[in-house]
Amino acid sequence: MNGEPPDGAINVPPGELPALEARWARCWTPAEVAHRLAGAATPWYVAAGWALDLFQGEQTRDHHDIEIGVPAARFPEIRARFAGLAADAVGDARIWESASPQALAATHQTWFRDPATGDYLIDVFREPHDGPTWICRRDSTIRLPYPEIIQHTADGIPYLRPDLVLLFKAKHTRPKDQADFDRTRPLLARAQRDTLSALLTRVHPGHPWLASL
Repeated sequence: MNGEPPDGAINVPPGELPALEARWARCWTPAEVAHRLAGAATPWYVAAGWALDLFQGEQTRDHHDIEIGVPAARFPEIRARFAGLAADAVGDARIWESASPQALAATHQTWFRDPATGDYLIDVFREPHDGPTWICRRDSTIRLPYPEIIQHTADGIPYLRPDLVLLFKAKHTRPKDQADFDRTRPLLARAQRDTLSALLTRVHPGHPWLASL
């Protein structure tokens, strides 16, 4: 992210979060996203809880939204695939509707909204990168080529590697994050456990998950 966010944002106080979450009730599924992005040259992947379900091969819980990651500089290619939708920048409990370039530069999340209904359909993370190399938002020294961080389902849906998904979830360890870890940990290969352990030690020293890895 670069620069200060502009004025004109909508503040979202805690009391309004349930109403905001309700606007995600009709969000796309991973299969619908993959259909809309079929043939895209930009590397992209399903992130967060949905990524762990794709890794496990089944939906294990409800997901109130869907998130994907894309290289920030190639976001316009993804934006073009969602023509007709409004792109709202999001950050720090604020929403910049139909975001300006300045708002996009100061944030890393974009919620795509159906302007006719107000429903949100997909959350796009505009991730740091160096050309074809992904850079972790948690620690910019963690850098990997995109082909090494993306796995695919049997029908070709790309998703972020589970060890990396869990690294992001480790920061807050909400009940759903703990449940995701408990379900996913037994399915991780030894190399994935070792990688997650090393990354947690680096980014979140002393994290309670380390004991079970």
